Order: sequence, then C-alpha cells, then structure tokens
Amino acid sequence: MLFIIGLLLSVGLLNTVVALAVLSRNVRRPLNIWFFALAASCAAWVFGIAAFLGVESWSAAYKWAQFFYIAPLFTVASSVVFAQAFPSGGKTNTKGSYAAVGGAVALAACIIASPQLLLTELAYQPWGKEIVLGKPFYLLYSAYLIGMFALTVRLIYRKAQTEKGLYRSQALIFLNGFLVSCILGVFFNLILPWFGNYQLVWLGPLASSFYLVATAYGIVRHRLFDVRIVAARAVGYVLSLLALGAIYGVMAFVVLGSLLGGSGASTSERAISAALAVSLALIFHPIKRFFDRITNRLFYRDAYNAQAFIDNLNHVLVSTLELDKLLKDVAQLVQDTLKAESCFFVISPTSRGQKVIGVGGKDLVPQLFSLLRTVEGHKEVKNITVVDYLDPSMRRQQMALQSADISIVGYIRSGSGENGILGYFMLGPKKSGNPYSRQDIKMCEVVVNELIIAIQNAMRFREIENFTLTLQQRIDEATRKLRRTNDKLRKLDETKDDFISMASHQLRTPLTSVKGYVSMVLDGDAGKITGLQRKLLTQSFISSQRMVYLISDLLNVSRLRTGKFIIEPVPTNLAKVVEEEVEQLVETAKGRNLELVYHKPEHFPVLMMDETKMRQVIMNFIDNAVHYTPSGGHIEVGLVEKPLSIEFTVVDDGIGVPKHEQHHLFTKFFRAHNAKRARPDGTGLGLFMAKKVIIAQGGATIFRSQENRGSTFGFTFAKAPLLPGTVKAPPTPPIIPTKSS
Repeated sequence: MLFIIGLLLSVGLLNTVVALAVLSRNVRRPLNIWFFALAASCAAWVFGIAAFLGVESWSAAYKWAQFFYIAPLFTVASSVVFAQAFPSGGKTNTKGSYAAVGGAVALAACIIASPQLLLTELAYQPWGKEIVLGKPFYLLYSAYLIGMFALTVRLIYRKAQTEKGLYRSQALIFLNGFLVSCILGVFFNLILPWFGNYQLVWLGPLASSFYLVATAYGIVRHRLFDVRIVAARAVGYVLSLLALGAIYGVMAFVVLGSLLGGSGASTSERAISAALAVSLALIFHPIKRFFDRITNRLFYRDAYNAQAFIDNLNHVLVSTLELDKLLKDVAQLVQDTLKAESCFFVISPTSRGQKVIGVGGKDLVPQLFSLLRTVEGHKEVKNITVVDYLDPSMRRQQMALQSADISIVGYIRSGSGENGILGYFMLGPKKSGNPYSRQDIKMCEVVVNELIIAIQNAMRFREIENFTLTLQQRIDEATRKLRRTNDKLRKLDETKDDFISMASHQLRTPLTSVKGYVSMVLDGDAGKITGLQRKLLTQSFISSQRMVYLISDLLNVSRLRTGKFIIEPVPTNLAKVVEEEVEQLVETAKGRNLELVYHKPEHFPVLMMDETKMRQVIMNFIDNAVHYTPSGGHIEVGLVEKPLSIEFTVVDDGIGVPKHEQHHLFTKFFRAHNAKRARPDGTGLGLFMAKKVIIAQGGATIFRSQENRGSTFGFTFAKAPLLPGTVKAPPTPPIIPTKSS
C-alpha cells in the first residue's frame, strides 16, 4: 500500500509541476489558465485518493472521499473550456463554458451539502477501504463526467482535423494522451466501483500519467505552451540535486566506513559530515551548469537572446547602404541566430531580373515567384507566413515551397497600404528539426519591418550615386547657359539705361523751356491773366515740376550704374527748403481735401548738403503722403534739431504699406499693391533714389507704417559732420536701421 501511495503522490506532484510551469509561462493567456485548472484539479484528485488510502481515521477517510469525488468534476469542466481554446489560443464558447463549469459547481454543491447522496457508507475490506455508493446520484454523477470527457475528446479531435502544421501536431499529441487517460479513468474509477470493485481504484489516477507524458512530449517536440525553458531548468535542478545526493551518499559511506571503521565516534561523524556538506556546496554550481548545458541541448537547443538579436540587426542595418552587402549580412545574422538551414532575400521579384541574396538553400526557380504572388494575394496571408500553416486551398503552393526547403516567407512591402512588393524574405527549416516558435516568428516580423526602410534607403542611395555621376555635367551645362543668359540680360540692362539716359536728356531741355515760359506768364511778364488762367497755368507748372523730378530720378539711376552719381554739398537752409516744397503742394492738398501742416522750427542751422537732391527727397516724401492719403486726412511735416542730430518726418494717416511688402519698399521699381490701385501712374523710383541720396550723405531713412493706419517717412543725419567747416563723412556710410511698426 505504501508503494501505491508513493506512486500516487509522484503523479500528483508531476501534475502540479506541469500546471505551474504552463501557468508561469503566461499568467494572462486563457489557454494557459485553463490548462492549469485542468492539471491542478487532476493533481487534487490524485492527492485525494492517496490521502483516502493512507489515513486510518474513518471520518478523515470519508472527508477525503468527498474531496476526490469533487475534484474530477472540475477536471472535466476545465478540460471542456481548455479544449475550445486549444491549441492556438482561440476564442471559447461562453455559453458552453458556463454550462460545463455550472454543472460541476452544482454537483459539487450537492456532494458537500448531502454527501450521503453519493457516499452511502464507508466499508473496510481485507485489501483496504471501499465506499458504498448511492446509485441514483452516482448515475447522474457518472453521466456528467462521461459526457464532459466525450465532449472534450470531440473538440480536440475536431481541432486535430481542422488545424494546420504545428497546431495539428500539438492537437494530435494531446488527443492521444488525454483519450487514453479518460478511458482508463472511466474504467477503473467509474465502471468498476459501480459493480462494487474498489481494489483497482488507484489505477485511474495513475492513468493521468499518459496525458502527462503526451504533454511532456508536446513540450519537447512541438513546443506545447512554449514552456521548454521552464522544463529545462526544472530538470536541470532535479538532476543536480540527485547527483549531489548520490555523491554525498557515496562519499559519506566510503569516508565514514574507511576512517571510523564502524565505531560510533559521533563527534567525528558530525565533523566529517559537515566537511562533506561544505565540499558539496562548493561543487553545486559547476554541477548545475553541467546539467543546464545538457538540458539546453535536449529541451532548448535553439535558445537565443531576442534583445541581442535586435541590437545586432540594427547595427547591421546602419553599417552600410550597399544593398547586396546589407542583405547578405542580415541573412547571415538571421541564419546564425535562428539556427536555420538557409536564409535569403529576393529583391525586385519579376519574371526577369530578380536578385537572390542570402546563405544556404536550394536554387530558386522563376515559377516559385508566381506562386508566392498567389500566396500573397490570399486574404488570410500576412507579412509573415508559416508554410505549414497555409490554408488547404493553397496546397499546391505549400508543396512547392516545402520542396524548396522554405518554412517561412516574409513579404517586404513597399509601404503601408500599398500592394507593391519590394521583395521576399525566405527562411529554411531549423537545423535541429524543431518547428519555429512564436518568438522566432516575431523576430522574422521585426526583420521584415526594419528591412522595408533599409531597402528603400539603399535603393535611393544607389539612385543618388548614379545621378551623381551625371550631375556635374548637368551643372556645368546649366552654368554655361546661365552665363550666356546673364550676359544677354546685362547687355539688355545697359541698353535700357542708355535709352533712359538719352531720353531723359532729350526731354529735359524742352521741359525746362516749358516750365520757364509758364513761370513768366504766371509772373505777369506776358500781361495780366484771369483767375481761371492762373489756376490752369499753376497746375501746368506743378506738373512740369513733377516731370522735372521724374527725369532727374531717371538720370540719377543711370548715373548710379555708370558711377557718375555725385553729391555736391553746399550751405543749405533745410528749414526754408522744406517750407518751399510744402508751399508747392499746399494747393494740391486742398484740392484733395487734405490738411497739410508744416511745423517750421524757429532756428535751424545751415548744413552742408546737396540742396537739389535733398529737394527731390523732401518733395517725394510729401508728394507720396498727399497722393496716398484719402480725402479728409491729415499730413504733418516736421523738422527737428536735436543735440547731436537733425530729423525730418512726414506723418500721414493714409493707406499705409502692407507688412509683408515692407521689406521691398526701397528697391528699384517696386510699388505696393495698394499703392498701384491708388496711383497707377507711379514709377517706383522715388523712394529708391531718396534712400540713395540720404545714404550717400551719411544719413539714414526713417520708415514706419501700418496698413490702413498711415505711414511715417523721413530721414535723420548726424549734425556735426554737416556743419560748415567740418570734415565730411565718408561718401557711403552704412545704413542706420530703423524699426517699422
């Protein structure tokens, strides 16, 4: 009996270890959780029978009998839910799961509340204890267990028929082990007790070892639950402890026997035992490492560090932009890490010109690429396809890929949402013969995703290299064309300036005569004139003066190009000059219903300036204010003497200058778009020449403006360099920047 109890405890312990190993692999995955419930309840059943057979007390035995009859209820309930999710971890039927678990809970509640329904009495026989069963409830109990067993087997059998590849192998292995355990358990623990035979009741729990063996084989051969590393470490520890125990026993027996000769020297025995224990503690880690290597070869020979692989992959991807070398290095890295027989890439997979780069493998035929396109077009195919898992409708493609020793195919697409394929990633079988794990497939997905950008960059780099070969020639040709065009433009610009200079000289002489004669008539040299005649002649004189200024601007532009633009400083009363220019525009301002005010200073120094050109500048600023200020507006002209400088400003409340156009304002021929609407006949030369004149005499322009709020134009000069008798400033000093608002 002790031997039987020892066997039961060993099987229960194995159930517990397997349950904990699977659960520790992924505590959130429903498939692992329900297998844990299945194995744990089976372990409880085994422990319950062992306790029932081992205890002497009648009441304790009766309690353990209740326990080992309740445990199978939850074993079959969890097996039904587990079978729905097994092996790929799919969804479960919620209603079916609730019904299975609900039935187990209901029957367990009945046994707990009224144990006599099932366990009528406990009897002692020469061979041991037996239970007298309540047949009506036992019939219901047995029907539930057998029904749940049959449903579980049916579900697993269906999975074995419908699943593909690795999942199919896992389902078949678990089906065979579970079916044998069910048949033996039903026979020894349901059928024989029905007929009053309790002598072999302990064989049913031992039969659970068949499904344990099947699960262990699935873990070793087909990576069931991906718990190889747990199994490897557990076996390593067990073997290490067994080895240490054997070494300790042999050493203790030999040393104690040879040194003490069987005498009972307890102190010496304790000393020698302590020395042996210390020696074993020192050699524990070497022994453990030895068994770890053995178990790794057996259970986990394909292990690798995923993070180290990703780091090495990133290093390879950034190490070169040469496409062939890049793919060759990646293929070598993948083959070495995943321990595959071959790894290669197919770039530009067309009927002609495809490039195959990689290591190992068979020669690929062009027909294979057309097969891959049909596989890629299938709605269930993702970026990574495991050949063993292909849909049965693609049996021809599957056989072709398998004959080429291809286990995994990755599609390197040209971008998200696009149908174009940059190439294929192909992986041969593992050298060990093991199937690829989920971690391996995830690493393949990482490779494909990273290669999309790397291949595109390498292709673009190759295009850039090819383009660079002809780029210098194109640049030289474009430079020659640009130089020829620039020479033509320079000649055209010179011709234009020559024409402007000639036309200005030709227009200046007759215009001077017209202006002089109009002035004489206004002065009464030709007789008395009427008021209307004076008004008309005054407008003619003003227009003639404006034409004179325009011609002067054109001549100055021409002189700037030829280097003949000269400043001729003379003693100038700037206050009087401003007053005279304002008087010329007073009538024009009144005609436009504008208020033109000049704040003339009482005392103002005489300065050395080019009076003629400064008149043009002042006239230009005031004239612009008059023409760009709407009716009813105000214009203030100011001239201020400061301790170190003088400042002239024209402030209006006109149309202003748009902010985005202000930086172009003082360039040649530029006019703001609102200025063009207000005064279509402008030339864009006035402000350009005004700035040139001011800068040439050592001054700086003043400009502030807000669109539809008005503008301020003017200039400022340092006073000391312009006083008579002082040294003049350099002819072209730098511009003093002013803020515009």
